[in-house]
Amino acid sequence: QVQLVESGGGSVQVGGSLRLACAISRPTYINYCMAWFRQSPGKEREAVASLDGFRNTDYAGSVKGRFTISKDFAKPTLYLQMNSLKPEDTGVYSCATATSALCRSGYDYWGQGTQVTVSS
Repeated sequence: QVQLVESGGGSVQVGGSLRLACAISRPTYINYCMAWFRQSPGKEREAVASLDGFRNTDYAGSVKGRFTISKDFAKPTLYLQMNSLKPEDTGVYSCATATSALCRSGYDYWGQGTQVTVSS
């Protein structure tokens, strides 16, 4: 079993920054495709950013240029640096991992999520 534990959520004003962290219990999985998702009020869950085993990144259009996904292989932890936050970034952010280096096969393990609230 693989456990993912998110941290770093909170409340911030428009234009502020937060850094989310996702600690993974089994170090091997940090080499696989990992991603951040969010579920905003009244909306379906959406993929925010992904980072595959070949260090390729992909971002949702709404966060491109503001969010950065990264990994610390030594910890092993996935991060999401979020800058220039907007009210529409509010939601529950969850991390997920696949069981392969590529992201096209879907995600097998999920964290519980951390709340991000952006107020104006």
